[in-house]
Amino acid sequence: MDVLDVSRWQFGITTVYHFIFVPLTIGLAPLVAIMQTMWVITKKDHWYRLTKFFGKFFLINFALGVATGIVQEFQFGMNWSEYSRFVGDVFGAPLALEGLVAFFLESTFLGLWIFGWGRLPKLVHLATIWLAAIGVNASAFFIIVANSFMQHPVGARFNPDTGRAELESIWTLLGNNTAWAAFPHAVAGAFLTAATFVAGIAGWWMVRNMRKAKTAAPEDAEALVQDARGMFRPAARLGMLVMIIAGIGVIYTGDVQGKLMFQQQPMKMASAESLCHTETDPDFSILTVGTHNNCDSVTHVIKVPWVLPWLAEGKISGVTLQGVEDLQAQYEEQFGPGNYRPNLFVTYWSFRAMIGLAAGSAALALAGLWVTRKGKVPDQNWFKWLSLIAIPTPFLANSAGWIFTEMGRQPWVVHPNPTGVDLIRLTVDQGVSDHPTALVVTSLAVFTVLYGALGVVWFYLIRRYAIAGPSPHDMHPPGDGPRPKTGGPGEPEADEQLSFAY
Repeated sequence: MDVLDVSRWQFGITTVYHFIFVPLTIGLAPLVAIMQTMWVITKKDHWYRLTKFFGKFFLINFALGVATGIVQEFQFGMNWSEYSRFVGDVFGAPLALEGLVAFFLESTFLGLWIFGWGRLPKLVHLATIWLAAIGVNASAFFIIVANSFMQHPVGARFNPDTGRAELESIWTLLGNNTAWAAFPHAVAGAFLTAATFVAGIAGWWMVRNMRKAKTAAPEDAEALVQDARGMFRPAARLGMLVMIIAGIGVIYTGDVQGKLMFQQQPMKMASAESLCHTETDPDFSILTVGTHNNCDSVTHVIKVPWVLPWLAEGKISGVTLQGVEDLQAQYEEQFGPGNYRPNLFVTYWSFRAMIGLAAGSAALALAGLWVTRKGKVPDQNWFKWLSLIAIPTPFLANSAGWIFTEMGRQPWVVHPNPTGVDLIRLTVDQGVSDHPTALVVTSLAVFTVLYGALGVVWFYLIRRYAIAGPSPHDMHPPGDGPRPKTGGPGEPEADEQLSFAY
């Protein structure tokens, strides 16, 4: 492998790893805020306990997400300096806004939320978690704006004297229709991930408590059933309701984004179907046989009519879609010799993995709403395992969607805008830094080992707190405003015990 291949591997590994944390952070922040809002409104202690319980997961995920996200921005100067030189004036603007506006908003108010229990008035403290949630989602928006410029460059002009793209209108950049299609889709996917996470853990605890109650002493059994019915069932139902809404949002926003991709990046969508040659009303394939390395070697085994024309233009017939080979010939004539096909195997299967893995959330939502109907609390062992199995599926679906979006754009790192400035375009091999291959191999090995260790820590902490359940420290919520000093000599005060329960 040369420096280009190793640099791509490094960016791909670190990006996919970082993206594990992103959807859960984006979606879990508002869900924790909803739980705390329910506590403030209803004054029911179980919502306070749920806020603290799922707040732990949010903080763990947020911390690791920040640590791994910082590396991503450094890589633009490390391995992709030519790309940064070419579009740094444009690409840097939304990244700067993300740091100066969104990150400071979320980190400042998240700190107030962590240490404000019992010290701030309830409504003020509630506002801090909502502002942190807004900051988290604003951060996602600015990152998607930056990425959308790579997919569909707007708001910039090409300076022939410097050979660089220069920002012409920040408002055009922020109003990029690609960003406004991608952002709702990413947020809907994040809510689906977080809701599945909440419903999965709460569902596991419901069944666990109900089964343990059958063999426990009467007083212990009553407490177990009460927690299952009064705390974990509401959390599971909340997660399932959000899963249904988010699932509908994912389908709708995905349809909008897909139609836009057919216009802006027809090669990506042709590759997603392994559509080799231009056809009118081609069928959508569910299963193919072949390596995809040679487009014509692919055999479409299971096909469904009308789906692909609808995805492209919202029609069931009369739609002509360009094929990979025809687009390759067109791009060679337009941009010069080269291979303008993405990796068909990765593009085809990541697109289907993105769609198919969402079935895990759908199964949990439908089964969960059924077994918890009319006030019921499930004790079936199969539902406990379904709750656990469903948790990773939206994580994997989100990662598959991100892989599809980025790999389908290849070989472009800045994809040409079919209606924009023709010279604002850059291939991946033009954007890579001129480093010795051995240097990048070394950094790749270091990042892989380091991220692997962080992954073990993340999984250990998530598993530990999920199994431990709500902390005994969180049985009773703090009062409204500062709490009296109750700790003895050398002992922490009561409010400090609550504040540092994380």
